[in-house]
Amino acid sequence: MNPRSVCVVVSGLVAAALAACVYSSAAQPDFVPSAPPGFAVEIVARVPGARELAVAPNGDLLVGTAGRQIAIVPGAEGTPGKPTAFATIDDAPDAGVALGDGALFVGTYSGVYRIPYSPGDRVAKTTPLKIASVRSGGGAGHVTTSVAFSGGKLYASVGSSCNACAESDPTRATIQEMEPDGAGQHAKAVHIRNAIALAADPATGVVWAGVAGQDELEHGHPYEIFDAFSSRPGTLDYGWPGCYENRLRVRPGIDCTNVVVPRVVFPAYETPIGAAIYPSHASGTYPFGAAYAGGAFVALHGSWHAPLVAPRVVFVPLRADEPLTAIDWSDPEKQWREFLGGFQNRNGSRNGRPTGVAVGPEGSLFVADDAAGVIYRIRPTH
Repeated sequence: MNPRSVCVVVSGLVAAALAACVYSSAAQPDFVPSAPPGFAVEIVARVPGARELAVAPNGDLLVGTAGRQIAIVPGAEGTPGKPTAFATIDDAPDAGVALGDGALFVGTYSGVYRIPYSPGDRVAKTTPLKIASVRSGGGAGHVTTSVAFSGGKLYASVGSSCNACAESDPTRATIQEMEPDGAGQHAKAVHIRNAIALAADPATGVVWAGVAGQDELEHGHPYEIFDAFSSRPGTLDYGWPGCYENRLRVRPGIDCTNVVVPRVVFPAYETPIGAAIYPSHASGTYPFGAAYAGGAFVALHGSWHAPLVAPRVVFVPLRADEPLTAIDWSDPEKQWREFLGGFQNRNGSRNGRPTGVAVGPEGSLFVADDAAGVIYRIRPTH
């Protein structure tokens, strides 16, 4: 048994419990992660409990947090201004953020909210409107709701209440799909334990999900998965808790025949928590170049069980929503390479834990860190 320690909270104590989990590592606030040669990393903002990210067309950065506020970093693509509160929603954690349809969408503990938004807004114009409900039964387990907007549809991922169980709440362990006003809410993916990392491909519109798998299986399993889901027809079944990886069964007698087989895998316990697909034809002042065109940057939050799996940001080469390297079920490290590292020291102490990822209009890559409470900006040096 190799349990990954999970922050377990009850309704009404979500913000405090998640904050305790976020800050339980000895993060170093002035740490800057290492990047490949030819890239520079700098801290552009300090936002306690920074989670998911969304970048406006004018370069302002919206930041979901572990608390009750959504922050904004003005001019993050240029000379960043001081982070301020864009909006407050008393439904912490206000972790998920996405822009689209003239609005900022925010995923919270019990719902999805819509805030009218135009580039240049520095504070919410109106009171956030709740357009969808999730976790209506309350309870413990995974408490963040990530959101993504693409192709006129809004997606909200809702994690499970447990490591392995039969859920009574129909929104738990799902990805919900709905109209931008919340109409037509239904499950697009089910039996998907914690699809916390959502990312839309700007070229194809396809939405990907990075998923943290269950614990207490054979050591090193299940692999964490990253999969394009929105373009597939119908409701997709990812098999949790009975099936995993290449339709393997937790125990005999379970039917895994129709379970989705993912396109990309990472080693067990890595915990995908944020992702962004880099544009296929990046414009602006700081494009990353052809080697990164159309690929995915995925923030891996690391594990809590011993031995600690190190946090990092990895890069997955993709072409038209297919990995350039096919899955090798005997080696979950073949499809990607590390891009940002150094978050964990040899003695197991940590300098930070990456969370949200976003690409700015000038081509910069932004990475949030909820342990150090900062936003990193990565740019090529030539």
